[in-house]
Amino acid sequence: MGLFVIWLFACCLALVGLGDLPLRDFDEATVARVALEISNKEGMEQLLPTLWGADYINKPPGLHLLIAAVIKLSRNVFFQFEQFPSDFVVRFAPALLSTLVVPLGGLIQWSLRPRETTTSLATAAILLTILPIARHGRLAMLDGSQLSAMALLWLILVSFDKSYLDKIRAFFAGLVSSFLLLLKAPFLIPALVAALIPIFLGKKIKGFSFASLSIFFAIGLSPGIGWHIWHGLQRGSDALWLWGGDGAARVLFSTGEGSDLGFLVPVIEIFEGGWPWLLLWPIGFFWALQERNTRWGQWVLATQLALAFTILPLKTQLPWYSHPLWLPFSLICGVPFAWLISRDRYQNEPSKALLSRVPYLLMIIGSGLIIFAFGSTLGFLANFRIYSGISLSAGIGWFLGGWLLTRSLKEQRLCGGIAVFLGSFISLLILMESGFWLWELNESWPVKPVAEMITTEKAFPVFIEGNHERPSLNWYTDQVISGVKAFPNSGWILSRNPSNFMAENSDKDCRLIQERDEWALMSCKVK
Repeated sequence: MGLFVIWLFACCLALVGLGDLPLRDFDEATVARVALEISNKEGMEQLLPTLWGADYINKPPGLHLLIAAVIKLSRNVFFQFEQFPSDFVVRFAPALLSTLVVPLGGLIQWSLRPRETTTSLATAAILLTILPIARHGRLAMLDGSQLSAMALLWLILVSFDKSYLDKIRAFFAGLVSSFLLLLKAPFLIPALVAALIPIFLGKKIKGFSFASLSIFFAIGLSPGIGWHIWHGLQRGSDALWLWGGDGAARVLFSTGEGSDLGFLVPVIEIFEGGWPWLLLWPIGFFWALQERNTRWGQWVLATQLALAFTILPLKTQLPWYSHPLWLPFSLICGVPFAWLISRDRYQNEPSKALLSRVPYLLMIIGSGLIIFAFGSTLGFLANFRIYSGISLSAGIGWFLGGWLLTRSLKEQRLCGGIAVFLGSFISLLILMESGFWLWELNESWPVKPVAEMITTEKAFPVFIEGNHERPSLNWYTDQVISGVKAFPNSGWILSRNPSNFMAENSDKDCRLIQERDEWALMSCKVK
């Protein structure tokens, strides 16, 4: 029941303000377009994704199919017959799926440490209040759904107990693996290996009927394998791009844009997004080393290290590539957080004194956040005033929670743990209700005003000056907007400096039609 309540909190955090900001480049707008085209198809054609009518071979269509189903539902049930689904509709399925990692993580902890209710709930609470999980999970991207699928796969594998139910578990493990094959297919390998390592390290594999379990696993895996085989037969060698050119080969051997810092990108993401739980991770990792012969110690060490060794060496590094690391991170941090509340274990641990100082660190950080909030409100840090509500909520929760966690009564410490959780949750809720939770949009110009200008004038075809490829602009205008080099004899051109463009392109007769923000829309034809 506790995990269900925490999951409801996760749903609230995932859905509030979900459609308030436009879809992001590149992934969200691309995923949305592929899903929209799938929603307009019938039968087996839905399993062959396209992007602007061309074969889409970047990712399998697992999540795209779910988003397409929501688009169809919004049309048929809610009578939303407009040409384009809302941003909320596009993001709904991935946002809801991403919340499932919260209770699933708690259940994995419960399986690893039976009858430790506080530890299970603490793990779920940590997963709910990790900023990257909350933020990336809301996007129309594959990473949040992938994390939930990995958590479900691990929960099934950790539940094997040599009973007659293991065959059913093997079948469902295969089904979940099929779903992973339809998200980011190569990721199934590290997700599965990371879970199998502690199973074999535990030396409890005797008594398992691997032949029969493999058969049931293969049956469950067959939909995913079958799609890839069928996709290869339909699209030939281009289908290998999912695994090679745009799959494992790209991230392993090609340094993509934004990857200049290499392995520091996921490290920075952990240090940016792991607060306040990052204070607990070193102690939890030390405890796991001391318990390396226990089931919990083997699982959290093997999964954390296996995924770290998979992600850190990647040549292409983007912030969301570190997303899988948060599940073992929470499994590690849940134990010391539960100890701060119950204090019924590790009484003789050398790290006990260090962990007992964590509440005081929370009080110090919380005090700093409160001062920051009041300072920005009073005008001393005017540029940060928009963050004052977030800072104040987290500051009060962490300060009050840290103080209560130092108390002698368990009931007071329980209230302290809840205060830390609520402070983090409310601050994230304020962030998601704001207009800046999707901060990548601040790296470029806003597409909505430009798209409205194009649609108002019914401009087609449109070409853009400079290197400004924006899939989101394509999405909102329902057309592919190419560079001016592809300009035919007549059409429309977007320019940031229309007078300069006209002077440099004397072969074109252009009329300025409308200006919006920093962009101008011109109607042009070759003289």
